[in-house]
Amino acid sequence: MATHSNRPTSPHLQIYKLPLTGLISISHRITGVFLSLGLLIFVYITSALAGGPDDFKAMQDFLDNGLLQLVYFGFVYALFFHLCHGVRHLIWDAGETFALETLNRYAMIELAASLLLTLFTLIFV
Repeated sequence: MATHSNRPTSPHLQIYKLPLTGLISISHRITGVFLSLGLLIFVYITSALAGGPDDFKAMQDFLDNGLLQLVYFGFVYALFFHLCHGVRHLIWDAGETFALETLNRYAMIELAASLLLTLFTLIFV
């Protein structure tokens, strides 16, 4: 026995537009997963360093792949994005920047800072 009511339905994702802070929050979780996966590569590199010259050479040959260079860029960006968002959470914990205009401004600052930190790291390292 289905009953039909005149209640409105909630907005669907095709209608509702996520705010920038919502997209950044989701991205923060996704970058956390990428960082966890990137740690597996870090463990591989560390074990190759401990394994001797042959293991180190094999690791270098494996990581010299262009696709893995893109993964490396993504890992560095995820690291800095996660760091910048963590700093933003510390500011929120202090009870600051909850007004809508400052939320969006700080979100843009967070995105720009994480991108600049990534570029500086990749240029100078």
